Amino acid sequence: MTTKLVVYSAKSYDKLYLKNGNDVEIEYIQLPLSLKTASLAEGATAVCIFVNDTANADVLERLHKQGVKAVLLRCAGFNNVDLKVAEQLGLFVANVPSYSPEAVAEFAVALLQCLNRQTHRAYNRVREGNFSLDGLLGHTLNGKTVGVIGTGRIGVCFARIMGAGFGCRVLGFDPYENDGFRKYGEYTDLDTVLREADVVSLHCPLMNSTRHVVNAETLARMKPGALLVNTSRGGLIDTGALLGALKSRRLGGVALDVYEGEGGLFYTDHSGDIIDDDLLMRLTTFPNVLISGHQGFFTEEALQEIAACTLRNLRDYVQGQDCRNELAHYKNPAVPHRT
Repeated sequence: MTTKLVVYSAKSYDKLYLKNGNDVEIEYIQLPLSLKTASLAEGATAVCIFVNDTANADVLERLHKQGVKAVLLRCAGFNNVDLKVAEQLGLFVANVPSYSPEAVAEFAVALLQCLNRQTHRAYNRVREGNFSLDGLLGHTLNGKTVGVIGTGRIGVCFARIMGAGFGCRVLGFDPYENDGFRKYGEYTDLDTVLREADVVSLHCPLMNSTRHVVNAETLARMKPGALLVNTSRGGLIDTGALLGALKSRRLGGVALDVYEGEGGLFYTDHSGDIIDDDLLMRLTTFPNVLISGHQGFFTEEALQEIAACTLRNLRDYVQGQDCRNELAHYKNPAVPHRT
């Protein structure tokens, strides 16, 4: 029997790796999942969604009425899914908790070094024939203190690169400590991380407890001139407060691969549009701000693993097998989701 899977927010690269099989028939929908587009999953057993798709209570109820029985995330984060409602409806929900954490960690380092050494500005200068070094002064990272907020798989990979690779002192903060992190850094409290770190990198999931963990208060406690990197979720940072810290010159620079208002913007071409997000547009005017379009995961190896794991999750559900990636943490809320 063939299982129908509807993939929302499907891009050309998704089709390269998420392919039809003998037991799976895939329909690709370029539009994101929303209440308006949920009807496109009529007759499907499962839907597959990404970071900016909406799976709130209304959407899940609509999918359930149409016969959809499973929601598969092709990403680690699940803040866009109402898991309580999914459980009430009996919907199976699973994610891809680890799809080459090195890919995101390496990209965080790439953003950090580009921001620190101002490679993006140097590149543009040279293309215009300007070889001046004025204004491009950076810092040697060796010996600096790096703070890691969130020490799951990606956070540990980032700590390893910065500690063992660059020779940095690494401090970590996470309510759920990870023995793997201790090989490369030491745990401390959030206040110490903010006060002592020359670089702060965010690697935690977006939950009620972590939303706007970077806000006016925490930014004021950061070391003057520190660099901030976010390759996790945009909602971890209060953008208005971030702008204030940049304008006051409290921060030395910011590198963002994610943005709290990215839904409806990221992953599509808006080069011919007027973008009416004033906060985002203001951020782009700062010379010490680097923004990319949520591409930290975007490697061949990661896409291969995402596709393979998504299809394994689907087959586990269809065959009635235990699925290690099922998001049933409400049955055991003491166990956190690690990224």
